[in-house]
Amino acid sequence: MPQSPASASPGAVVRKTLVVNCPRDHAFRVFTANMGRWWPATHHVGALPFRDVIIEPRPGGRWYEIDTQDNEGQWGTVLAWEPPGRVVLSWHLDTKFTFQEELARASELDIRFHEMGAQQTRIEFEHRHIERHGEGHEKLRDALDGGWVSILDEYTKLAQSGATAPI
Repeated sequence: MPQSPASASPGAVVRKTLVVNCPRDHAFRVFTANMGRWWPATHHVGALPFRDVIIEPRPGGRWYEIDTQDNEGQWGTVLAWEPPGRVVLSWHLDTKFTFQEELARASELDIRFHEMGAQQTRIEFEHRHIERHGEGHEKLRDALDGGWVSILDEYTKLAQSGATAPI
């Protein structure tokens, strides 16, 4: 079956669905404004551990880490900002988790937040266009498929803890 140019090949996508027991706006804020609190400390791009992970809340905003000595390490860019329903981020970390500036070589995270009730949110997570990272992207896709499980688990714990996100 032919695919539209905007869709990624099925093998180059990681999809996860999770349900968190909190309101949609809270789920969105914890994901976007508190990433440094739930992202694993071992997963950083700089030489030093990060102090925070920042998503600038606007299309074209940066997605980056700040390390313990205030150095910045860029991860990507905000492609879509639609609170509290959706955020799309470019992922510029290649198969060696090194930042590559060229957007055409970046994959994308598309995260959608669906209200299921006053205290429950379904999140549809898609990491797509992994093939853009070039040679070794199949191995990267497999690593991300397993890696996102534990990372999103940490997000779920914080979102359901009732912690408030900074604005």
